[in-house]
Amino acid sequence: MRKQRLVLIGNGVAGVRTLEEILRHDAQRYDMTVIGDEPCGNYNRIQLSPVLAGEQTLSDIILNPESWYEKNGIRLIKGVAATGIDRVQRVVTLANGEAVGYDKLIVATGSRPFMLPIPGAQLPGVLGFRDIKDTTAMIEAAAQYKHAVVIGGGLLGLEAAHGLKLRGMEVSVVHLGEWLLNRQLDQQAGRMLEHAMRDHGLQLYLGQTASRLLGDQRVTGVELGDGTVLKADLVVMAAGIVPNDALARAAGLKATQGIVVDDTLKTSDPFIYALGECVNHRGTSYGLVAPLFEMGKVLANQLAGCGKQRYTGTTTSTKLKVTGIDLFSAGDFMGGESYDEIVVSDPKGGIYKKLVLKDDVLVGACLYGDTGEGAWYYQLLREGRNVADMRRDLLSGPRELGDVGTAGASRAAALPMDAEVCGCNGVSKGTIVKAITEHGLFTVEEVKKHTRAGASCGSCTGLVEQILMSTVGSSFQAAPKQKPLCDCTTHTHEDVREAIRNRHLTSLPAVMKALQWRTPDGCPTCRPALNYYLISSWPGEAKDDAQARLVNERMHANIQKDSTFSVIPRMWGGVTSPAELRRIADVAEKYEVRMVKVTGGQRLDLLGVKGSDLPAIWKDLDMPSGMGYSKGLRTVKTCVGKQFCRFGTQDSTGMGIELEKALDRMWAPHKVKLAVSGCPRNCAEAGIKDVGIIAVDSGWELYIGGNGGIKTEVAEFLVKVKTATEVMEYSGAFLQLYREQAHYLERTVHFMQRVGLDYIKQRVLEDEAGRKALWARLQQSLALEPDPWRARDGVDANQFAALPA
Repeated sequence: MRKQRLVLIGNGVAGVRTLEEILRHDAQRYDMTVIGDEPCGNYNRIQLSPVLAGEQTLSDIILNPESWYEKNGIRLIKGVAATGIDRVQRVVTLANGEAVGYDKLIVATGSRPFMLPIPGAQLPGVLGFRDIKDTTAMIEAAAQYKHAVVIGGGLLGLEAAHGLKLRGMEVSVVHLGEWLLNRQLDQQAGRMLEHAMRDHGLQLYLGQTASRLLGDQRVTGVELGDGTVLKADLVVMAAGIVPNDALARAAGLKATQGIVVDDTLKTSDPFIYALGECVNHRGTSYGLVAPLFEMGKVLANQLAGCGKQRYTGTTTSTKLKVTGIDLFSAGDFMGGESYDEIVVSDPKGGIYKKLVLKDDVLVGACLYGDTGEGAWYYQLLREGRNVADMRRDLLSGPRELGDVGTAGASRAAALPMDAEVCGCNGVSKGTIVKAITEHGLFTVEEVKKHTRAGASCGSCTGLVEQILMSTVGSSFQAAPKQKPLCDCTTHTHEDVREAIRNRHLTSLPAVMKALQWRTPDGCPTCRPALNYYLISSWPGEAKDDAQARLVNERMHANIQKDSTFSVIPRMWGGVTSPAELRRIADVAEKYEVRMVKVTGGQRLDLLGVKGSDLPAIWKDLDMPSGMGYSKGLRTVKTCVGKQFCRFGTQDSTGMGIELEKALDRMWAPHKVKLAVSGCPRNCAEAGIKDVGIIAVDSGWELYIGGNGGIKTEVAEFLVKVKTATEVMEYSGAFLQLYREQAHYLERTVHFMQRVGLDYIKQRVLEDEAGRKALWARLQQSLALEPDPWRARDGVDANQFAALPA
């Protein structure tokens, strides 16, 4: 079958990031072509400022060399512009006359500088600051001429001014706003920046407009609105950007200040998608890199056939580094009468911090000179967390439990592991620390290579360096210790599991004695964890200590807030029979069950059961335990699939039943939910399950690490297989890897984030013998597990007699 033709117009960071994500999902789905009007591979446009300043070269900021395109089978057409899109024939025409056909088209044409429509704007020596061509022209001008004027005191304008100053030019900045960076900073921070810029030798003209440019053969000056004339051999217009949507408009696509796209990044043409600075999404166009990368991830998800993710917009933060000065802002940092503000201002010391709260929720932050807590503030802002209990300590930054008051504790060490460090690429501190420890990284460049943190705008490089230093150790900060399992021991989860395996420990007392437990009987935190590690390491040999389990697992039912219980019998794949329904109805009436409810996992839940009635109800139901109380397999949700549904491509119900029976009675570090959908319409919601299986015409697609809990996590694509046998083997191998290596109470998504998807793929996909061994160990373990409602071993009957009737 012919691969679909996917064509990308635009060789920038947004479009190429989309292709990278598609390749990660399914490298065989498309024949890809990239059309770029610049004569080189994909480069980091954000790093043009260091190139202008002489701190980097073009080769330093190349993200994807031409060899990358060749390696991934992507045709790169460079140095040639796209001139037209024929939507009927589905053909892109190029400036060299070539026509490139497509089945699906991505338009990622970016933006162009807004060139002020004033007299003289067309003179030689008047440039924007958007690409390599502009940067090269500015470098050449700085070598020949003396005076430069930058129009625009935003980030790009200040970076251009700084770079030209370093190259020996006398630079003036003309800015319409009352203070510099007036969209990113409040007035006080802007004034502090103004003083610093003047100290750097820049001439600033604030609250001014450029009325016309002077000169005949080349620009020679800029006349301001008040009549002042500034000398200018070079004029850089950095007054904003405009979505580059002309090609899309000419093709008849809907465009209003950018190409209009929906939440799937689809344009008004169902075969054409768009993303990046050229689009208008919900009335907003984004110029920061983080939203562009989020769009790329969503679009790749759509084009790879997953179709679960939606782009709903981005809460942006701005972390800038202008001529050596750190700045950060996020949210509604301007504040006002209806807001509370916490402010620290030290103009002489170059420090300013302003936090804006509304109803004890952090809604904005503006930092100047010291941005170490920026990532933490941004995390609080995104979570919408009530900060009333930490209000006094907000300005001092985060402290990890046990570190409060420790003199000299670095901000990097105090940041929580889930704090976002690199907003551009969505990289957390935990991801960075994991890469450092697993790969033995010692330089910022190595961290960038492995995690992408700091590889885009570069504003987080300082924090990345601090994390690196705090992780590998330095003269002022020792490497942090790993967190112990609980206060009863100094040993970590990994230490305990390793000891249980290596020393062949098979009971709680043996573990506590061997590892010199501080508390002889342990605590409610460590006892359930040790019990799970024992039974998962030595199935059938280690004794399952019922008293070490959590209360629901001791009772084999879910305790409710009124001390009654919930009973959920097993219904394989959500399928039941009239006989089972009659028994459930009879039991509900006999024991005066207060409610019978259909659960989200397609089961029937009997709520309000008296604890003393539990053994009798199990007997009368005569059905397997649904394990709805367990840290283990809960349900395998299914749709009806091809057996009844006209859209179904595979027997999803049969596959779900087979999976559930194969995994029945599986204990795990945390609850596990599966789903099987019979077609990509995904009615069983497989995209937010620990293991999700979606049927396609040629087989099954497997996804892992989904979670529909407090924070919804979309599952990641793992592999596509052809047969039901392969579905069982690959799913089982992943779950056994999770059982053997996850921390107790760690969900699959957090396990996956901790060890990395690449590691899981190496163990489950690339190592065939290892995969089969994992699957075999899981089957062996489950064969030894009795059904707790039918086998009374390990069930203390006295605990039910002691409960109120």
